[in-house]
Amino acid sequence: MNKITARNKNRKLVIASMLGAITIVLGMTPLGLIPLGFINATTMHIPVIIAAIAEGPIVGALVGLIFGISSLLNAILKNASPVAFVFYNPLISIVPRVLIGITSYYSYASMKKVKDKNLKVLTKILWGIVTLLLILLLVKDIRTGASTINITFVVILLALCIGLFIYSLKSNEIDFPIAIGAFIGSMTNTILVLGGIYLIYAKRYVEALNIPMESAKSAILGVSVTSGIPEAIISVIVTTAVIKALKSKRS
Repeated sequence: MNKITARNKNRKLVIASMLGAITIVLGMTPLGLIPLGFINATTMHIPVIIAAIAEGPIVGALVGLIFGISSLLNAILKNASPVAFVFYNPLISIVPRVLIGITSYYSYASMKKVKDKNLKVLTKILWGIVTLLLILLLVKDIRTGASTINITFVVILLALCIGLFIYSLKSNEIDFPIAIGAFIGSMTNTILVLGGIYLIYAKRYVEALNIPMESAKSAILGVSVTSGIPEAIISVIVTTAVIKALKSKRS
């Protein structure tokens, strides 16, 4: 029993270290952003979600802590954005990232308690809706003359989503709890970070972006919708694919 416990602890430590390292690399390179045409969606929170669902809330929170510290250091050392100052505050740069791991895991765990029959139906509906949204996005990118890189990323996401949709039709495996965990985790990051910015730095934030103060709420809400929803969708697709791959490897 002690050997098994030690092995599990070692595995969790290795996975936390590996996903933490991936998070740092994403934050320091262009790999942390996926161009979708109208926005660049961040992927830096995805390793946190994967860690939480695969290994539990403690590992997820640890990887989230690494993500948060990386964000804080990037803001201090690079200062590449006029609003980088908001991430000097750990309440914005660190705390929400730690909570990603916690909300991802518990939303995933709670959905696993729903009856399998209902989850199978929800899984099919989920992939159908996400596939449709990506098709609409692809059509929009083509019509507006988006760059080849943008279109390529959308096509890759669409192919992956269609594959998961077809797999859900033929398989008894249920993806919905994973998808909900990924969605909630991603929105935790979006809502807490942007909510913190609004509550603490609204005036300085809009001044840095040269936006009237009366437009602060709509500006921050606009960012949460235009970037938060696409980021959540990407999180759902990537996290589901990775977790399914991990499960198949362990089985």
